[in-house]
Amino acid sequence: MRSLYAVFLILCHYNFPAAALSDGLKARRGRLKTSNQTRTQTVKTAYIPSAGIRNIPGLADFLPEFRIQKKPVGADIVIGWGLRPSTRKAREFAAAQGLPFAALEDGFLRSLGLGVDGWPPFSMVFDDIGIYYDTTRPSRLEQLILAADTLPPETLDEARRAIALILEHRLSKYNHAPSLSDGLLQEMRQRQTVLLIDQTAGDMALQYGGADAATFERMFQTALAENPQAQIWVKTHPDVLSGKKQGCLTDLARQNRVRLLAEDINPISLLQAADKVYCVTSQMGFEALLCGKPPVTFGLPWYAGWGVSDDRHPAAAELERQQRRAPRTLDQLFAAAYLQYSRYINPNTGKAGTLADVIDYLSAARRLNEKLRGTLYCVGMSLWKRAVVKPFFNVPSCRLKFVKSADKLAAEAPPPDTRLLAWGSGKDEITRFAREHNIPLLRMEDGFIRSVGLGSNLVPPLSLVIDDMGIYFNPETPSRLEHILQHQTFNQQDFQTASLLQQVLTENKISKYNVGSANFSVPKTDKTVILVPGQVEDDASIRHGSPQIRRNLDLLKTVRERNPDAYIIYKPHPDVVSGNRIGRIAPEDAARYADQTAPEADILTCLQHADEVHTMTSLTGFEALLRGKKVCCYGLPFYAGWGLTQDTLPIPRRNRRLELWQLAAGTLVYYPSYVHPATRRLIDAATAVEILKQHKKLQKKNNNLRRSWLNKKLEKAKQFYRSLR
Repeated sequence: MRSLYAVFLILCHYNFPAAALSDGLKARRGRLKTSNQTRTQTVKTAYIPSAGIRNIPGLADFLPEFRIQKKPVGADIVIGWGLRPSTRKAREFAAAQGLPFAALEDGFLRSLGLGVDGWPPFSMVFDDIGIYYDTTRPSRLEQLILAADTLPPETLDEARRAIALILEHRLSKYNHAPSLSDGLLQEMRQRQTVLLIDQTAGDMALQYGGADAATFERMFQTALAENPQAQIWVKTHPDVLSGKKQGCLTDLARQNRVRLLAEDINPISLLQAADKVYCVTSQMGFEALLCGKPPVTFGLPWYAGWGVSDDRHPAAAELERQQRRAPRTLDQLFAAAYLQYSRYINPNTGKAGTLADVIDYLSAARRLNEKLRGTLYCVGMSLWKRAVVKPFFNVPSCRLKFVKSADKLAAEAPPPDTRLLAWGSGKDEITRFAREHNIPLLRMEDGFIRSVGLGSNLVPPLSLVIDDMGIYFNPETPSRLEHILQHQTFNQQDFQTASLLQQVLTENKISKYNVGSANFSVPKTDKTVILVPGQVEDDASIRHGSPQIRRNLDLLKTVRERNPDAYIIYKPHPDVVSGNRIGRIAPEDAARYADQTAPEADILTCLQHADEVHTMTSLTGFEALLRGKKVCCYGLPFYAGWGLTQDTLPIPRRNRRLELWQLAAGTLVYYPSYVHPATRRLIDAATAVEILKQHKKLQKKNNNLRRSWLNKKLEKAKQFYRSLR
């Protein structure tokens, strides 16, 4: 019954939203403020006739000042989407009832993937006057820019920090595309390159930005005439590349000296490589400004007429005469558009957030998207485990496929961008197939902040590591984690994040599995207390990373021989205690070398009593470092060799001396991926820690290491069901 009750608790929790982040983890140096977090919470009733708008994920958090309803009764305001023809009835209803109308649109830093492919927005604009791309009349953004000359210095500082981060991480409205290839970059550097930005036919920004097909023709011919020696490159819109829409310059580009960029390319990387940029009303024109490439504009985009671009549309000067334009700096334009006009949700929590939240999330998601780009074949994985791992690969550029065997894969004739995906070190069949067919192999493994409960008991993980170089527990070859720790340039934000994670992990007693009893004590002693964590003896980390000592009993003997006067606590591995894995030491043998054995105790409770930890390769050594304990390594775990541990074995590749926070940042922030157990969406380490805190509270009375056969079957069934949703 206890096991069934534990399952009930887990199922209940998975249907509850994660608790709000602690104040400490929400804190970031130089956090960027956004209007939806500081807005007065006066709740009004908003009538939104469109079911599509009402179904936007996080809509209520984008619009915290409104109670959203699908019927007009008692409405204070009517809300629709931009200037789409579908909003006509809503606008007419608002006018007939004497109600205000407000328009929504995607924000300028929207999502990881394309909206037409179903990727939800992380930013949105709300305009109760007009809409930013309609220059035929005023908009809320226009008014904010006109007032931007009074912005305080700290707001402009925020804008500059955000611009720097956007350029550093090459973030745009959509963020699925790869950076400009080395081949194209070299080609662009060979001669002057003029970039023309195409747009989708029928785009509302063209219709209301004073542009039509003739405008694109005029831009095209002007660019040819003004740059007779240059190579003309035409960048098509992502929606055109996806086959969802048609472009305006596609036919014009088919001539000498003109290159149609049919490839999907990250906009910032492309703009940074161009010498000159021409556009009509595209948002890429503003991004060109961010890159220090003032665009030549032929329509009337929101950023035209403020003195920062070369505006060729005849109505641009008229806007200034109407006092709808005035000289403004790039920082002022950005602050008004991205900090004041746009609203954000935190992608990790789904709640109201900041521009900084979105920048942090998209920068990490972009790194993962690039690491996983291409076709990944996972061989021989069971159905329930497929459901568990699938969300970790849910990025736009990854095509994850499952096959039963290497023979089945050979029969499929995999495409050129194929890589194999294996659990841990990989079964012999998989590694042999990869070697014989010269196919790269990625490896995955549980992360370091995993779950409340054991993986061997089929408790699904909140984190995975996906390694494109090796795997962290095998020091025989470099891993992506080792590469990060050896080469990453860690910054102040990394320091803040890692320090806060360390604080929350230690204060809340969070470890990898979070199982065992806290009812453990050690007799008062003046001796040095040494904790010896047992391991699963056939674990790959021992096979590859502990060449001299491979058995728990041998480790215990060695520690006693080297520390005859110490008080030694032996903590068997929970997978061994549960009966799921090998590595048991007979009680009489343990008693010969250890003063105390703690089979059912929580590892962190044991750590609390210890002065030192002596280990082969156990993760407990890393957890001990986070808690300020001395760590002696008899093998080569990932945290050895950086100057933080006392090491028995050398590893010359690791010649960088790290601070503890740098080790934590690389290990907990840069290396793993985290997934929310309820939403199945990628989250960051801070959110994962908060979720584990809630899991621990729900299951604090149900830390049994052993799980029944029925309980395990129920978990498999649940995961399989989730994969079908």
